[in-house]
Amino acid sequence: MVVVEFSCKPTRNHAFKVKGSFIKNMESFWEKVKYQIKKTLPDHSYRMWIEPVELLEYDNFCVKLSSPNAYFIQRLKNNYLPIFIKEFSKLGVTDIDIEFKVHSKKTPGSLNQKNKQKNKLGAYPAISLPPRKTKQMTLPGVHSRFNNGRLFKKGFTFDDFVVGDNSNFAYSASLSLAQGRIKGSSILYLLSKTGLGKSHLSQALGQHIITNNLSKRVYYVTAEDFTNEMIFSLRNNSIDRFKEKYRKKCDVLILEDVHFLSGKDATQKELAITLDYLLESDKKIIFSGCELPDEIPKLNNQLKSRLTLGLVTEIDAPDYATRLRILKKKSKKFGYDIPNQVTEYIAQELCDDVRQLESGLYGVAAKGHLMGCNIDVELAKSVLANIKKSKKRITMESIKKLICNEFSISEKEIISTSRKRRIVKPRQMAIFLSKKYTDMSIKKIGRTYNKYHATAIYSINVVEKELKQKGVLFEQMSYLSKKIETGKL
Repeated sequence: MVVVEFSCKPTRNHAFKVKGSFIKNMESFWEKVKYQIKKTLPDHSYRMWIEPVELLEYDNFCVKLSSPNAYFIQRLKNNYLPIFIKEFSKLGVTDIDIEFKVHSKKTPGSLNQKNKQKNKLGAYPAISLPPRKTKQMTLPGVHSRFNNGRLFKKGFTFDDFVVGDNSNFAYSASLSLAQGRIKGSSILYLLSKTGLGKSHLSQALGQHIITNNLSKRVYYVTAEDFTNEMIFSLRNNSIDRFKEKYRKKCDVLILEDVHFLSGKDATQKELAITLDYLLESDKKIIFSGCELPDEIPKLNNQLKSRLTLGLVTEIDAPDYATRLRILKKKSKKFGYDIPNQVTEYIAQELCDDVRQLESGLYGVAAKGHLMGCNIDVELAKSVLANIKKSKKRITMESIKKLICNEFSISEKEIISTSRKRRIVKPRQMAIFLSKKYTDMSIKKIGRTYNKYHATAIYSINVVEKELKQKGVLFEQMSYLSKKIETGKL
């Protein structure tokens, strides 16, 4: 157990003195301190760092508060110590010495425990150690066994995530699930376009669980990783080990990019069964994807129903104020000295996603450093011009115009209800290319062409089927893809 210890100067009657009176109900006093702190901090910061701290005991002129671990203590000491002092002072405790102390559970190898284990002759009891396991050498050309998945990124924590109106619900849901406080559900689906923070939140959730010793059996994989691991297990006659790992040895499963499962029937069936095992054992499951389960093509109904069992939270593009806070936090983290007017200009011009913001910030800082020139708005304009240009190259509208020009049809015709082949085929190709080259959902793509999302899914499937035949359509799509990728729209 980790203990935060508040030491105060002793007063008579073994009580804390506050402006001439004595505190006899420390529980009530501590709740007042937390209540005052709650009013001064952002909601997510309070829930993350202050709310878990509880009154443990108070005697001998000390107040002891329970806290999860040493890392937690360090965060409190570095960031919230002045706030504790200030709020105690407001309530009348002006002469207080606050200490942070780690109090660990005694382990069998500790000195005190060893002393207890001594027998009457002063000798330690014999301890039988398990036989040492020798590591099996890997044969040349044979792949190593899969581990618990991908590594978490160091900066992808709840504390490093900038919360805005676009992500407040997703952040709160992720933090609550990590702390085990979502009632009635242990499944979370994080929905957003690429670069808006769903990977950050899913990894933050996993890191929070591990850091706070809630579980060590956290598996973080992408849908592609899961598929490849299953194929590897089948080819190497180790499918039983694969099933046991995910069904019985997993407490938290974080599965990213679920849209990758489209059309992979065997993987979908195995994942659906695995989810049943995890749900029956009340394990935590976190999904992330660019589309809702109902909008992912070629996804079987069994898996769809399980993906939609939990809480679905969407992360939208950040507004100006949030973008500005993201840039300032990134600048501080990496030690960039960026003038306010430049930061404001970047926040105004780059508004699609966080990765785009980071690219602009890093580009401005790098050019200023490498060229040895002042970082100003003019320099920022020269850097952002290329970013905005490349971003504007591929949009649904630009793809629509390209298809219309190449097939000599009007934009009015391509969104019409016409069933003529000269209209239908280009429309299907445009829908397919929009799905391939943009982050838009199938529903939005279908709406752009005046079609239901089911029709859009059908169009994508038709084009995919014809592409496999490598006929005329394959040549046409190769030509169009090359134009799109080279910016010749």
